[in-house]
Amino acid sequence: MSARPHRTLPGFGLSLGLTIAYLSLLVLIPLSTIFVKSMGLGWESFWHSATAPRVMASYRVTLLTSLASSVVNGIFGLLVAWVLVRYRFPGRKLLDAMVDLPFALPTAVAGISLTTLYAQNGWLGRWLEPIGIKVAYTELGITVALIFIGMPFVVRTVQPVLQDLEAEVEEAAASLGATRWQTFRRVLLPALGPALLTGIALSFARAVGEYGSVVFISGNMPMRTEIAPLLIMTKLEQFDYPGATAIAVVMLVVSFGLLLAINMLQWWSRRRTS
Repeated sequence: MSARPHRTLPGFGLSLGLTIAYLSLLVLIPLSTIFVKSMGLGWESFWHSATAPRVMASYRVTLLTSLASSVVNGIFGLLVAWVLVRYRFPGRKLLDAMVDLPFALPTAVAGISLTTLYAQNGWLGRWLEPIGIKVAYTELGITVALIFIGMPFVVRTVQPVLQDLEAEVEEAAASLGATRWQTFRRVLLPALGPALLTGIALSFARAVGEYGSVVFISGNMPMRTEIAPLLIMTKLEQFDYPGATAIAVVMLVVSFGLLLAINMLQWWSRRRTS
């Protein structure tokens, strides 16, 4: 008869109870109040508040800029992760540490810095404006800010997979006559695909709810550069609680769908590697 394995933490029942209580107090109960508040609106009022023209414009700006930034992060995040893993050069560790800077930097500081750079009289904006590229106070500026805060998600998701992927696999493909593109498409991409998609989804989810880094560079112009999180804050300042609640419910449903997609991608990744 085998001895029961020793477990440092309490048993399943106690651990599960503490986990549910912790998540309920910090996540489930606060979020459920949004749905409870929205139920008092009635379907017609809720639909009117959630689909008003200004609100729909904020959804469009939020989702399109988030999608554009996550695609850019997917391409260049893969490139950054590749350089950090595959090459050795002076300053590599410093560059690796700088990838996490958007995590540590207050988002408002990032927004002010980007606005200073890309404003009409900014260090970069003064050179871009004459050639017809306006960044600050446009959707392009919002996309730039979301790229800044979303890049680490892709790099840190892809980097461990690249570290586990031996370089000999590429050499074997090359010895069999595969070109660089064939090696990437048929050997590397299938292994990196799930992690890359997960990183892009995380970047997109982070961008959808971003506020601090966008509020300065966007200009906050209704129907043009106003994002959904900012519109929620605006309605709260105007004491329009039903309108803020309706938008919050829509954004919460979108965020939940994104998290569900991320978990499905991770499950698919584990299933492919098992």
